[in-house]
Amino acid sequence: MKAFLINKYSKKEPLQLANVPVPEVGDNDVLVAIHAAGLNLLDSKIKSGEFKLILPYKLPLILGHDVAGIVTKVGKNVRNFKVGDEVYSRPQDHRIGTFAEFIAINESDVALKPKNLTMEEAASIPLVALTAWQVLVEKARVKAEQKIFIQAGSGGVGTIAIQLAKHLGATVATTASTKSFDTLKDLGADYVIDYKNADFEKSLSNYDAVLNSQDQKTLEKSLRVLKSGGKLISISGPPTPQFAQEANAPWFVKIILALISSGVRKKAKQLNIDYSFLFMKASGEQLNKITTLIEAGIIKPVVDKVFPFEGMNEAMSYVESGRAKGKVVVRLK
Repeated sequence: MKAFLINKYSKKEPLQLANVPVPEVGDNDVLVAIHAAGLNLLDSKIKSGEFKLILPYKLPLILGHDVAGIVTKVGKNVRNFKVGDEVYSRPQDHRIGTFAEFIAINESDVALKPKNLTMEEAASIPLVALTAWQVLVEKARVKAEQKIFIQAGSGGVGTIAIQLAKHLGATVATTASTKSFDTLKDLGADYVIDYKNADFEKSLSNYDAVLNSQDQKTLEKSLRVLKSGGKLISISGPPTPQFAQEANAPWFVKIILALISSGVRKKAKQLNIDYSFLFMKASGEQLNKITTLIEAGIIKPVVDKVFPFEGMNEAMSYVESGRAKGKVVVRLK
């Protein structure tokens, strides 16, 4: 099968198109013929080696964390899926590889594709929707009438998180460029702040939770918009010792993460704010819940561009440019 892979970590080198064997199907796996794959900044960060300490992959590596397609084979223990099912998934770490024609995925990480979405729309959903779910439902435990600040509202995570937070009954503030204001208000954002010309920490106060997806400077500013007892949840780092413990990281990684996160953890503690780092996990069960919201029209995908499979490197460059509004997808079939 055809696949785009990396042979070494590099920021500049493009993905390599190669012919590789179709994956073997384990007893608990489904083999999916990929119709569309979503791209994420996580793919770029893995490609550059940014996550090699906490995700030590063997190279060569096929990238890709989002998939929509059709089941073509099932393992002997699979009970929830059959050949011909239309599915979508975010495969678990160390089993990624959606930039290819086929992928084998543990059935626990797979869900039936929402009936009201195209393959391209479905491929845009898993990673960002699971991230939003795990931040807002699991960690922040958002309740009605709470105030939630979601950074970078026009990004892949932001567009879904705004919709989910509004469904949970929260008041939502976000940041974006002015050309995205109308779109984000249509998605449910109550307050949209022009990140180029305004300081959000001067406009917002007494918030219950922040979803941080930006740099260290923005992370520290976010501490100032939270009320005492609020939660600052970052998906862009720095990772914490607790995360290292949960990930069973080597001892030296635990020490490194403790050091790089010590500053923000200290400041958060002084303000009585709970700081945590989230590296989202695959979950077919949570995807099923998200599917229900999608089919009810509560969450809608936001797809910026769809590229052909042969345009994978162009698509990756577009994601890395930061210009994408919503998700970028490649189409295989």
